[in-house]
Amino acid sequence: MHDVSEFYIDGRWTAPADPRRLPIVNPATEEEIGRVSLGTAADVDRAASAARRAFASWSETSREERLAILGRIVEGFRARLPELARLMTMEMGAPITFSTERQATVALFHFEEAVRVLSRYEFERPEGVGIVRREPIGVCGLITPWNWPLNQVASKVAPALATGCTVVLKPSEIAPLSARALAEIIHEAGVPAGVFNLVNGDGPTVGEAIASHPEIDMVSFTGSTGAGIRVAKLAADTVKRVAQELGGKSANIILPDADLAKSVVAGVHACNTNGGQNCQSPTRMLVHRSQRDAAVEAARGAIGTIRLGDPMDPETTMGPLVSQSQFDKVQALIASGVEEGATLVAGGPGRPSEFNRGYYVRPTVFADVTPDMRIAREEIFGPVLSMITYDSEDEAIEIANATPFGLAGFVQSTDPDRARRVANRIRAGRVYLNGAGFDRSLPFGGYKQSGNGREFGVFGFEEYLEVKAILGYPAA
Repeated sequence: MHDVSEFYIDGRWTAPADPRRLPIVNPATEEEIGRVSLGTAADVDRAASAARRAFASWSETSREERLAILGRIVEGFRARLPELARLMTMEMGAPITFSTERQATVALFHFEEAVRVLSRYEFERPEGVGIVRREPIGVCGLITPWNWPLNQVASKVAPALATGCTVVLKPSEIAPLSARALAEIIHEAGVPAGVFNLVNGDGPTVGEAIASHPEIDMVSFTGSTGAGIRVAKLAADTVKRVAQELGGKSANIILPDADLAKSVVAGVHACNTNGGQNCQSPTRMLVHRSQRDAAVEAARGAIGTIRLGDPMDPETTMGPLVSQSQFDKVQALIASGVEEGATLVAGGPGRPSEFNRGYYVRPTVFADVTPDMRIAREEIFGPVLSMITYDSEDEAIEIANATPFGLAGFVQSTDPDRARRVANRIRAGRVYLNGAGFDRSLPFGGYKQSGNGREFGVFGFEEYLEVKAILGYPAA
């Protein structure tokens, strides 16, 4: 059993102010594998006060001092990478191969990227008659989700520490094991007391306390659009900076000149990666009406190659969803697709027959989806693909943009210039052309209700910096 009963505050593990415990459930077995303490506003207050005290000295550390500490975090992370991967598989169900090759390694990348950016970043530059200086914003409250539990933590913690900020972190209470292990790595790396603090808890209690706390200068939140709106409202009273990465309903436009079979197969697998629990999943596949039947057959074949199973089995390509509530939400949306008249190509309602426990969902594809259906409008956060037909390029772009979300887009074409022209018209923070990889040095974030601000690379680094103008130096 995993004990996550203590919080990391002011350089030491400490008991919560009001002990309340929540079971940690393995989603593949539905068995309790540990318990996590749920914090209160009093715990956030202790952590924020520690972070405020530590900020005075940490913000003044040199580039070299911060690089040395970040380097030790990277070393500690690498040494424990297999363990971190295993913890994520246990807490949220990602297959162990995926946890090792993607979940853990991309989280490590954020610390490596913070080192790269910090090593060459110019914090001051002459401008006009003065100097533009960038300084750490202060105490940062970081609220992260369960779907990429360590990646999302690292994408915020790494640049925050690198810029000289101090941190109060609230990881997901559903998947707290990997964040606890990262806190141990940070402690062993010699991060000074108060610079990094971790308080477990739920959103309505700990998350809201972080968002509204007067000692916290910035809140960075990843989660649902509804929760992000609540965070922004709470943060407004103290006029703190808010950076958010929220929901998505990304369109994958397959143009008529693309390699249809290849594009459809890749799109199906991208939609089912991590059990479909990705904010930027290409869950709306747009195909030309003349290619509808061929696209359906290709999608049905692609679904047949997905191997559901024990996430600890290296051959498994899809594990369970994270929780009963997530399973129920996805089932309700699959049912709505059937009820609203979409054509069920593969999958469908109910747990796969070969499983009598675990939050497993059938990888599902619907065809003949119309833009007004729930499965075309709502973020499902599960392995469900909606295939929508279009008659012209302009119509495809219109359908892609007809959503309150704008996190990512995908375009497939044998003509790179044509793909680029379509990409320019998609209202989203990222657009992937022809199967391009997920580059974490490039900015990531959304338009519209998919959020504000950017993560990763230089853009993510600068989210944690204030801009100061100094005029009259040197003296004229």
